[in-house]
Amino acid sequence: MTKIGHLPGGVLLRLLTAADVPALHDALVRNRDHLAPYDPPRPPSFWTLEGQRERVDGLLQQQRDGRFYSFVMERDATIVGFSTLHNITYGPMCGAILGYWVGAAETGKGLAGAAVAAICEFADQSLDLHRIEASTNITNVASQRVLLRNGFEHFGTARAYLHINGVWQDSVMYQRILNDRPPGRP
Repeated sequence: MTKIGHLPGGVLLRLLTAADVPALHDALVRNRDHLAPYDPPRPPSFWTLEGQRERVDGLLQQQRDGRFYSFVMERDATIVGFSTLHNITYGPMCGAILGYWVGAAETGKGLAGAAVAAICEFADQSLDLHRIEASTNITNVASQRVLLRNGFEHFGTARAYLHINGVWQDSVMYQRILNDRPPGRP
């Protein structure tokens, strides 16, 4: 278990492990309606324990390859949120895309903001990245505030950017420059 940081309300932010499958499955099922407006259509297998086991196996392989990191927000062995750094690219781009969610019972408690701050620090200090990009649904003002409070800047709107909740939807685009170092890892 690799700890990334402590968040408000006794929540630990850490890297995903294979042992998290049951708790992640429970969190996703518990928050299915809460996440639906922001998620792509999911196959029925996504909502099964075995489906999550296969998904986590794939995520962990990408994590070992250094191209995708998954983080859980955990309190008392219960997952209350989840985040990813994906599409990690080195060379002249030297960046990644950030995604995150917190459970319905956890919104408004500062968890998303604290998680984003800790993950940006991890991306800068541990992954040697230069830039993080994030997008939100146009109506997700709370998530936009989280990004702005964490030093992200709005740089545009992408038309029909993501297939979410069954339709192509526009997204508001944000970025944060982490440092001005030359590109890191090859």
